[in-house]
Amino acid sequence: MTTTAPSFAPGATLSGEGVEFSVYSHDASRVELCLFDNDGNTELARLTMGRDENGFHRVFVEGAAEGARYGFRADGVYSPDHGLWFDPAKLLIDPYAKALDRPFVHDGRLALFGTDTAAIAPKAIVTRDVPVSVKPPLFRPGGFVYEIAVRSFTMLHPDVPEAMRGTVAALAHPAVLAHLKRLGVDAVELMPITAWIDERHLPPLGLSNSWGYNPIALMALDPRLVPGGMTELAETVAALRAENIGVVLDLVFNHSGESDRHGATLSMRGLDNLTYYRHVDGRPGELINDTGCGNTIAGEHPVVRQLVLDSLRHFVRHAGVDGFRFDLATILGREADGFSAHAALLSEICADPLLKDRVLIAEPWDIGPGGYQLGNFPAPFLEWNDRYRDDNRTFWRGDSHRLGAFVTAFAGSSDIFSRHGGENTRTVNFLAAHDGFTLMDLVSHTVKHNEANGEDNRDGHNENRSWNNGVEGATTDGAVLSARRADVKALLSSLFLSRGTVMLTAGDEGGRSQQGNNNAYCQDNAITWMHWDRLDDGLIEHAATLSAIRKRFPALGETTFLSGAGDVEWLTLAGSPMTVADWEAPFAGSLLVLLKTPDLQQQRIVHLALAINRTHGDQALALPPPEGREWTSLLSANHPATGLLHPRSVEIFVEKH
Repeated sequence: MTTTAPSFAPGATLSGEGVEFSVYSHDASRVELCLFDNDGNTELARLTMGRDENGFHRVFVEGAAEGARYGFRADGVYSPDHGLWFDPAKLLIDPYAKALDRPFVHDGRLALFGTDTAAIAPKAIVTRDVPVSVKPPLFRPGGFVYEIAVRSFTMLHPDVPEAMRGTVAALAHPAVLAHLKRLGVDAVELMPITAWIDERHLPPLGLSNSWGYNPIALMALDPRLVPGGMTELAETVAALRAENIGVVLDLVFNHSGESDRHGATLSMRGLDNLTYYRHVDGRPGELINDTGCGNTIAGEHPVVRQLVLDSLRHFVRHAGVDGFRFDLATILGREADGFSAHAALLSEICADPLLKDRVLIAEPWDIGPGGYQLGNFPAPFLEWNDRYRDDNRTFWRGDSHRLGAFVTAFAGSSDIFSRHGGENTRTVNFLAAHDGFTLMDLVSHTVKHNEANGEDNRDGHNENRSWNNGVEGATTDGAVLSARRADVKALLSSLFLSRGTVMLTAGDEGGRSQQGNNNAYCQDNAITWMHWDRLDDGLIEHAATLSAIRKRFPALGETTFLSGAGDVEWLTLAGSPMTVADWEAPFAGSLLVLLKTPDLQQQRIVHLALAINRTHGDQALALPPPEGREWTSLLSANHPATGLLHPRSVEIFVEKH
């Protein structure tokens, strides 16, 4: 064993002569490298690492090779009240680990001082980085994002081989690709596939985390979802790209699964708690909990910023992903004085040569002070728009005085995204996401039903702006089922016709239900698994048709704001311009939108008419004459341009050539 000069490359760096191991710890008195056999069960060597002037502890192991299993032990002061958690009995995961030999399993011993955890902690694996050809992202703002929980998406797919189900590789199966292509998906957004651990209250309830939003190693892929590691991810990305479908990774840089002070010591806490996590000023033993998950990663610290940037570069350089969605992204921009669009980490992401052209999507909120930052992220960040979600839900539910808010959201939310001089919307429009009701449950339940989560239905959002069409939950009443289906079709139509980027959660196109559970993160079972045999093919075809219409008429996917100067007219269903009285009528629920747009099928500029009726009765419809031409319906065969617009429906008309 020899010690080399500083390389400033954290993690395990493979060379022809061996492996250099490097890890940061400002306060540890000693850090040791532990090497294990190929089973990861027997410790072969324990080597003290030398500390350089930058706080990195390093050791070069001559002869070490790809596949070596390792972990760290850090010694020093153990004083949680002072933010110091050094316990040499804890085997610690390298924050730069790129592969693990097994998944994390929650065990109470992980939180007990002085209890050795080598037998129960995963071991990091030395890997050989294999760069891919980094190509420009396929996805562009204004496209169609399809959110997927990898495991639940294919666990019950009848055509996917059983051994492949629930893995990233299953996304490249021809049957899955066919579904994505039928829908016209532009990019899949994969919910977390990096290694995570169950929250400590779940195992006693017989439950487990099925979403992955509780990470430990920020670069290492979870062996349960990606058993083939980066090779599997890179091959899947390539297979999707071959079908013109991009890949966006949903990553969690806001907290870790080490949780609050009663949680496990697995990695960053045991290596350098005061560096990696944020603490209350003057009380280093008190973790800031801006995430609701027990801790908050210190995104303002240079060491943490480097870890985040290196993680993003890793997935671009070695898997070729199109971009990233950032969970609770306000934390990435929170510095000592609060959130700033010019925070160092956000600025570094936007300026990085490898990252600056990637798709960047922020969930623009957390529960900390000043945590709601919708519209305040820097370009080119796109932002999940919960205002769009809520304004659409309350409009279609039938609330009073909702037409104006609905139309503003429908047109790209200029009230939010033009505040800082922006000329383009950066909205990601969605009606339902992984967190909350499915789209079918939204129109089938007035309240949440989370009893299966073991928290007496206390968890999850209480206000969902939902409705049940007369019966709560499951029913055999044909009229109720028909009404729910009509509502889902109308909601899907609203989504795909809205300006900006659109996002649909997997299964919502086919009426998937979670039995009214709006916080199903802990249901790795039939509640969240997608029942392909139960999906409504008629609804799927409706979504596919809408997606094709969106692609055919570019005005629907534009991100520039509508000006009203020839590009759009807001009309009544009778074809006359909307008046102030029309807009402000308490229960105004119908509208005709006339858009001027290229038609890529006819290769000319046309008018597109979008007729919306949220009321429960037929409404008279009369489209204005389009320069002497006739109108044809794109959703309902032979629907006349003059006649009745059915209740709870949206129709789309285009000029005949």
